[in-house]
Amino acid sequence: MKYLGKFLPVVLALGAMLMPGQAIHAKEMRVGSWLPPKHTMNKDILPTWGKWIEEATEGRVTMKVEYPGGHPKAMLGNVQDGVFDAAWTFHGYFPGRFKLTKIVELPGLGAGAEAASVAHWRINEKYLARAGEHKGVVLGALFTHGPGQIHLREPIKSLKEMSGKKIRIGGGVQTDIANRMGVKGVAAPGSKVYEILSQGVADGVFMPMGEKRTLRLKEVAPFTMKFPTGMYLGSFGVFINPDFLDSLSAKDREAILSVSGEKLSGMAGRYWGEDVKVGEADAKASGNTIMEAPASVLKEFDEMTADMEDEWISSVKDRNVDVEKALMELREIARGYK
Repeated sequence: MKYLGKFLPVVLALGAMLMPGQAIHAKEMRVGSWLPPKHTMNKDILPTWGKWIEEATEGRVTMKVEYPGGHPKAMLGNVQDGVFDAAWTFHGYFPGRFKLTKIVELPGLGAGAEAASVAHWRINEKYLARAGEHKGVVLGALFTHGPGQIHLREPIKSLKEMSGKKIRIGGGVQTDIANRMGVKGVAAPGSKVYEILSQGVADGVFMPMGEKRTLRLKEVAPFTMKFPTGMYLGSFGVFINPDFLDSLSAKDREAILSVSGEKLSGMAGRYWGEDVKVGEADAKASGNTIMEAPASVLKEFDEMTADMEDEWISSVKDRNVDVEKALMELREIARGYK
């Protein structure tokens, strides 16, 4: 007994740790990601979501972000196959599967990334989800990057000069715009853009202004033709493996979903939108030329994209969704968002 007193504090501490009902180890949620670790998606958005999840589950679920490499298109399959519990990627990497998500990418929305992302989520919940384009995964968020601009190795004064240029195209509405400009599309994931520009494989790229800094476009594409609200937006999704959610208690499953959806969509869009300002300021400080698109270029663009909305509406008739009403409401939400 004389030894018990000496070790009593340790015994009591161990007993407290092993009390019935108290979790000993947190469940780890493995999230696959891409783009550089210092990109706002990996530096700000995923860590914030992870913090929300840990707080909502009272520490029972934590997040670990992993970078498997390879084409970001593989992220969706990795989630479906259970390689990752969640991941995010660009809808444009899957032509033919994700047609409805182009609703937020069309030119003329006239709203920033946060407003567009919130509208994207709400319209998906109300109209688009019934089409089942995200079948096989649980949709955790829908968001957009900042306004897409033209970044080039050499300057231009009109869109006619784009004809014949080799431009990296990510997919989605970018492809439709590129076809109208007569450019030669270069297919490559966002993570390879610096490489193909530095090697001369491409003459330029369509991307938001934030990538001037995060993907170092300022070094290889120092000229930018800037449209007031961009040429387009890019649609992204956060995908969660349903088996992972089913492995959790109902309480923790609902807790994770409560900090996903519109909440995560808006937060992601907000960070991407803020990254645009940081990227532009950094590019200017680095000596890049940011040319505001003159009225003549804006007119060119409006004329070449005038039929894109009707073309998209025709392309999604097989989805059995009232897309005209959905598009009208999406614009109302995005333009009225505060």
